[in-house]
Amino acid sequence: MSKLTLLTAAAAGYVLGARAGRERYEQIAAGARKVAGNPRVQAAKQQAQDVVAEQASHVKDVAAEKAKVTASSVASTVSEKVNRGDGGTHAATTPPAATTPPAATTPPAEGSWPTDSGAPQH
Repeated sequence: MSKLTLLTAAAAGYVLGARAGRERYEQIAAGARKVAGNPRVQAAKQQAQDVVAEQASHVKDVAAEKAKVTASSVASTVSEKVNRGDGGTHAATTPPAATTPPAATTPPAEGSWPTDSGAPQH
């Protein structure tokens, strides 16, 4: 299936990009129509469409089931969090711990570079 796609893309690129003139274009287009009309190609095309249709139905059913399971899980989690009995407090709503203000620093002497007091000294 991927080889057919590759060949089709290559042929289309050649047809669109070729500067061989109208006659060569007509030869290539006729060859493409001949290949597309081949009963084996038509059978492969129909088989591919049937497989895709069958798989699409299966994928739809699996996706629907996964969506139901996920929705149920989310509803359960939300219900547990709402009804957990701690008054509704959450770590994000608790006030931060008290911090000490940074130590006061003296301005650097004129002409000197400021230093990073937190950096290790060599």
